[in-house]
Formats: sequence, structure tokens, C-alpha cells
Amino acid sequence: MWEDLVQAVIRYTDAQPGEGPYQTALPGLAVLKSRQERQPAPVFFKPALCIVVQGAKWALFGDQRLDYRTGQALVINVEIPMVGRVAEASPDKPFLGLILEFDLAVMAEVWQGLNRRAADAGASVLVVDIDGSLVDCALRMVKLLDKPEAIPTLFPLIQREISYWLLTGPHGAEIARLALATQRTRAVIEGLHTLRDGFARTIRIEDLADAAGMSASAFHKQFKALTAMTPLQYQKQLRLLEARRLMVAEGANAETAAFQVGYESPSQFSRDYSRVFGEPPRRDVAGLRSRVA
Repeated sequence: MWEDLVQAVIRYTDAQPGEGPYQTALPGLAVLKSRQERQPAPVFFKPALCIVVQGAKWALFGDQRLDYRTGQALVINVEIPMVGRVAEASPDKPFLGLILEFDLAVMAEVWQGLNRRAADAGASVLVVDIDGSLVDCALRMVKLLDKPEAIPTLFPLIQREISYWLLTGPHGAEIARLALATQRTRAVIEGLHTLRDGFARTIRIEDLADAAGMSASAFHKQFKALTAMTPLQYQKQLRLLEARRLMVAEGANAETAAFQVGYESPSQFSRDYSRVFGEPPRRDVAGLRSRVA
């Protein structure tokens, strides 16, 4: 069945221009393809299931690194900036992957029907094995791309089934933790959303903690437990990702992008950018543009 999934993804990607990622007609589903290993690249993820159909990747969030390969998937339970890298790919055997954003309302409904208890703590990002039932769901999902008229009827059923198999698997209680977040966890997630939506502004941790009804130290601890990074590290990652987008997509220079995302010092921006992306802004952006020219 796994080889059927590989062939289905290859047929789809061969019909698309470039290497992707390809946003599909299925809401929240992206298909990935890369014919070569890639340099580490920061990305922002929403809660999602990231299946490696062929090849290997690794992801770094905070100070934690997770490796996953063919037959495995990364489960992301919280909105988080991460650094990811395609670690195994070639022209003859390209990296292939699927990213499906979770519908947390559906996941919560499925979990409540199971009448089980969610974990009180656990990883927000973890690697799971993809077994026969999930492989079958993924295959039917990719095949559905050839039948757009059936998507509104069948895709929600596949989403629900994927939620069921994940939640009844060995990490189900951990995966359910964010779908059925406690009041304390929801308060931290609200703070996370405040940082996400206002990353260019100066936001005091004390204000986020007050809004969450927590002390600054308790909020800081809970935030890091959830995301593997501090609130300031989270904000910095968001600023750098947006600055890179401004330079690549909108032609902004480094100084303009730095100020737009909230930096007061262009030199500090350049140092932070180089640490995260591996090169100074101008050189990194020039390289990105040359690869898509």
C-alpha cells in the first residue's frame, strides 16, 4: 500500500510545475517534492500532520531536533516557527511529503466520542509511525485530487478518520491535549496568538502573563514547555520569517524589512538573520531569487 501512495504522489507532482510545495484543492493539504537536499529553512507551522512519503527530513524547534523519514510523520500540536531541512533526496528518488493542517474542532469531537482522558503534559511536536490505516487515508486523500466533485463530500470523512487513527494510536492522549486544552494551556495559547498577531510591536511578557492570569515566571515556564522556546525567541523567529518574505516577495531592502518587523537596529537584525538563515540578508535573498528565476 505504501508504494501505491508513493506512485500517487509522484503522478500528482509530475503534473505540477516546479518542485512545490503545491497547495491543493483539498483545504489545508499541501504536497511537497524536492529533487535535492535543501539548506535548513525556517518555516511557520499551524497544527498539522507532516507525512514523509519518500526520503527524510529533520525539524528543529527551540533547542529540540526531531528526525523523521519514510513511513513516519511529524505531528505539530501548536502554532510554532521551526527550522526544517530535507535531509534525503535525489533526482532519481525525490523527497515527497504531505502536510495536512488539523481541524481541531473535528479532533476534539472525535476525542470526546472516545470517552478517554487527554494527557496533562507532553510534547507539542512529536514523531509518529504511519501504519496501514493512516496510509490508506493518505492514499485516498491524494486520489481525491483527481475527483474535485467528490471533495466536499468525502474529504471531511477522511479528515475525521485520520483524527480517529491518530487519537487511538500510542500518542493519542498527547495529541488530544491541544485539541482539548485546559484553561491554563488556553491562556498560554492566547498569549502565543498575541505574539503572532503583533510580532512587530514591543510586547511585555508581564502583560501577556497578566492577561493569562499567571505570574511572569509561570507564564514563561508554561510557554517554553509548550513551544520549546521563550516568548522572545518565538517573537524573534516570527520577525525574521516575515522580514525574509518582505525581501524576497516584495523587494524590500534589509533595512526597510528590519524596521517593518520591529527591529530598531539594522545591524542587530543582520546578526540575528545570519544566525537563523546561515547568511547575511542580502546574500540569502539573492540566492533565493536565483533559485526561482
